[in-house]
Amino acid sequence: MRLIIDTDTAGDDTYSLLLAMRTPGSTLEAVTICVGNVPFDQQVENALATIEAAGFSGKVPVYPGARRPMVKPWEPSTMHGNDGMSGANLPIARQRPETKHAVDAIIERVMAEPGKIDILAQAPLTNIALAVMKEPRIAKAVRHLWIMGGTDNAVGNITPCAEYNFFIDPEAARIVFEAGFDITLSTWTLTMRSGLFEGDQLDEIFAMNTPLSEFYRKVSRVPRETAQARYGRPVSTHPDSLTCACALNPELIESSREAVVRIETMGEITRGFSAIHPPKLGNRWPEYKVNARVIEKASNDGFLRMMKQAFAEDQP
Repeated sequence: MRLIIDTDTAGDDTYSLLLAMRTPGSTLEAVTICVGNVPFDQQVENALATIEAAGFSGKVPVYPGARRPMVKPWEPSTMHGNDGMSGANLPIARQRPETKHAVDAIIERVMAEPGKIDILAQAPLTNIALAVMKEPRIAKAVRHLWIMGGTDNAVGNITPCAEYNFFIDPEAARIVFEAGFDITLSTWTLTMRSGLFEGDQLDEIFAMNTPLSEFYRKVSRVPRETAQARYGRPVSTHPDSLTCACALNPELIESSREAVVRIETMGEITRGFSAIHPPKLGNRWPEYKVNARVIEKASNDGFLRMMKQAFAEDQP
């Protein structure tokens, strides 16, 4: 797999990058940075620091992209600490970001080799929406678009109705889902079913005692503390890295369905809600066109094995 990851680099985003760099058969072609979790320039530095920690410095270009959502002001996440890395104090990376804008980099790389590159979008969908607005042909030129965002008609993680990525820029999400991409959607609902690591699984990772398992321990500290307070037990959530794992190894996907995904942009309470439903809802409503495959369940054990492989001492 040849992959571009569009990310708002903080916490779990970094493990997704590690999976893409260190899983056999995967090539991380580029990282593009989008408005999201923490202040924009910090997200850029977090991506560069992760690439360096993985031993890939200078091998994966990082392109800064959209610094704000399309319509409403940006709101930070509170899940990852002020720097997005739980105060891990990683050294400033030697590699520096590219000067080309992420949107242009996405368009140029995909259109140069149509049907060859997948995109994993694990941030608000601002960069992807801007890319398809600038070059509509990209929707059919991307081999597959893997999106982490939304909920499967369930409670969100930032409001009762919305997951963070879709809440921050629902206008962008609506554009992307209506653009004609071949999409697989991994939701926050899936994370709660298949993307949690419980205390004994965390202990397995910590016991590896490798540089990257230590990276994981440090960077996951604030999210683990937040989850402990919320759920009352040692646990860590992995929406982005689970999505990446499913993209790299689709055999992890145990259950999925074809569905219509529509994004609410106007509601005072429901802004960012992802309505996921069959194409035909009854005689009162028109028949909608299926626009995504929605993952319902994935192998948690297989996901843990992939993460441990990525954190192992030896390069794959």
